[in-house]
Amino acid sequence: MIVGVLKEARAGEKRVAATPATVEPIRKLGYDVVVEPGAGVAAGFADRAYEAAGARIGEATAADVVLGVNAPSPAQLDRVGEGATVIALFAPGAEPAVAGELARRPFTVLSMDAVPRISRAQSMDVLSSMANIAGYRAVVEAAHEFGRFFTGQMTAAGKVPPAKVLVAGAGVAGLAAIGTAGSLGAIVRATDPRPEVAEQVRSLGGEYLPIESPEVEVSKTGYAKEMGDDYKAREVELYTAQTREADIVITTALIPGRPAPTLITAEMVAGMRPGSVIVDMAAANGGNVVGTVKGEKTVTENGVTILGYTDLAGRLPAQASQLYGTNLVNLLKLLTPGKDGQPVLDWDDPVLRSVTVVRDGEPAWPPPPVQVSAAPAPTTTAEPPVSPVKRPPSPARRFGAVALGALALFLAAGFAPAALLPHVTVFVLAIVIGYYVIGHVHHALHTPLMSVTNAISGIIVVGALLQIGHGNTAVTVLSTVAILLAGINVFGGFAVTRRMLGMFRRS
Repeated sequence: MIVGVLKEARAGEKRVAATPATVEPIRKLGYDVVVEPGAGVAAGFADRAYEAAGARIGEATAADVVLGVNAPSPAQLDRVGEGATVIALFAPGAEPAVAGELARRPFTVLSMDAVPRISRAQSMDVLSSMANIAGYRAVVEAAHEFGRFFTGQMTAAGKVPPAKVLVAGAGVAGLAAIGTAGSLGAIVRATDPRPEVAEQVRSLGGEYLPIESPEVEVSKTGYAKEMGDDYKAREVELYTAQTREADIVITTALIPGRPAPTLITAEMVAGMRPGSVIVDMAAANGGNVVGTVKGEKTVTENGVTILGYTDLAGRLPAQASQLYGTNLVNLLKLLTPGKDGQPVLDWDDPVLRSVTVVRDGEPAWPPPPVQVSAAPAPTTTAEPPVSPVKRPPSPARRFGAVALGALALFLAAGFAPAALLPHVTVFVLAIVIGYYVIGHVHHALHTPLMSVTNAISGIIVVGALLQIGHGNTAVTVLSTVAILLAGINVFGGFAVTRRMLGMFRRS
């Protein structure tokens, strides 16, 4: 069968559904690949690059599987053959009428933005791929409009303070924005109704701003939920105070299937300093900021720039196309289990069922809900078991235990060989010192401590080598086991350390 790659019909769209790098894995699945002329030119991929990768240039709508980024135009859909499968971003969740309109044509439609948020579908999650790029690009656009340093500077001409960045929403896009702004040297603060993201924000160098409210709870779906009046009132107080100080505000708040919630009011915008920048990443869904114009740049009367761009991911077309194409390749792998070029739509597979909008000309939207693993399901026991209360030992018992230990130590010292006592003393002191030294090391330094364990294992190896082969079978066996285990620890520690350091090396 043939996989066709469309040239995008939407004005201004620079992305393409397949790159020369993704053509080869598609061909390995048993498909021939046809790319429309000029489909990848806007993303930097010439037709000859596709031909060098094994594709041919031609009419994509005649293919058995048609790939696109955005929903194809009506003219393109009219040329798609009966029984074909069309895969693109159709957004049926935002526009439920799409399924009915597409069902008038005799083919199957799969929407990439409907991939469920479950572990096995992460490699196909287009929304996360594009949100990651968009979060990075949002900071780049803000820096361009801001026109000043992000990082603080100490110069002979004076001191330049660092920029203050506020990120509303710590999802994929928000975390990408936090990491990018922090790497540029800005002071980054972020807030999110899901308390479980606080550690992720801190790991990227940001400061998490919690909103103390009884409504705050760990998300069961991975998405933020609609909050009540108490939370919203506290949220307004927080944003009012933070926007006065912020130089740049990036909003990313979206609720699936609903218009974007309003976070930044007109009064907050009016209270910001002239020259401040707001990037409203929810502009396509109505916006989080009052005054956002979809797809446009707006400057308020007090000199605040509001960016409502909806093509942030498309402003990095080469990388966005590569990631989107990889997501499509992973879906095609699931769709082609035999790697024989024959797509099989397994209706029992929750991923394939979730992305199916139309099946052979029949509407299939909405799909049944998929159980996500963002939070553990609550137990259904009628009465939770009552754990017994563990009482601390009484003073008499504690003193008795100390006395027994002292007696045992006294007997061991009295009847043990004289040469044993110094070794026991050193052993006990090593345990005490090691416990207090290692126990008070910050968690961020636990990985470097592998070098310490390697050194200790090296000492064990040397000591075991000195003891082995002295004629005592028990000593020889114990020495052999010690050398084996300590050697595994040494080599394993160096292997893990090398792999960790490799993450920080430039390729």
